[in-house]
Amino acid sequence: MAQIIDGKELAKTIRLSLKEKASEIKQRGIIPKLAVIMVGDDKASRIYVRNKSRACEEVGIEYEEYILNANIKIEELLELIDKLNVDDTIHGILVQSPLPNGLDANEAFKRIDEKKDVDGFNPINVGKLALNQDCFVSCTPYGIVKMLEAYNIKTEGMHAVIVGRSNIVGKPLIQCLLNKNCTVTVCHSKTKNISELTKQADILIATLGKPKFITKEMVKEGAVVIDVGINRLDDGKIVGDTDYENLLDKVSYITPVPGGVGPMTIAMLMNNVIKSASNK
Repeated sequence: MAQIIDGKELAKTIRLSLKEKASEIKQRGIIPKLAVIMVGDDKASRIYVRNKSRACEEVGIEYEEYILNANIKIEELLELIDKLNVDDTIHGILVQSPLPNGLDANEAFKRIDEKKDVDGFNPINVGKLALNQDCFVSCTPYGIVKMLEAYNIKTEGMHAVIVGRSNIVGKPLIQCLLNKNCTVTVCHSKTKNISELTKQADILIATLGKPKFITKEMVKEGAVVIDVGINRLDDGKIVGDTDYENLLDKVSYITPVPGGVGPMTIAMLMNNVIKSASNK
């Protein structure tokens, strides 16, 4: 029977540690603050933003929210980012994605000061990650690495297979796992015979956004399975990208959905804000 990687409990422990660090920083006269920009009124994005606000309150990070009209031009968004870049009271800037059609998220990410880029999407931070230099790491991949570390899961020499190549998770996760001395294979929508590759994985990460895509037949006995997917079914139930229940008796470790990677993503965002404030 698999050991469940409890991301919710681990994130709680991390937030408590960050709360202590926030208190120490405040004694130096620095108040950690995160600014979140949301364009439009995407329902899922609003939930994510609310969860980030609650986490900030718990840790002791001040929180500012900017809700912009979905019809704004990219120049208006960039102007707000420029304003926040030069505001010394702001330590982290986050542009909630996805952005409405017509707005290039990469332009926004590129405009955020690399020292306030707590989401780790600025090309400078992406490049530093590839070079294994100190930087802000994208929060979901960072959270996955912290989970592996917390459960003492061996990475060196292990074959990690990532299913999904998004700029937010899949691509930065490649670098994170390479930096942990994994051998990394990436599968995507154009990959042939995906199951032949997933069955080779010592560590399998599913981040493709298809409910229960990874079945028991696609996984090696004793593999570690990290499920990044969040999919809402017609009956309202939330499931991941893996067939969780049927994998339990085959794998060694597995993350649940919900309660796995999601809470760790927000915890790592809080970590990055505290890191930015500490750098002051």
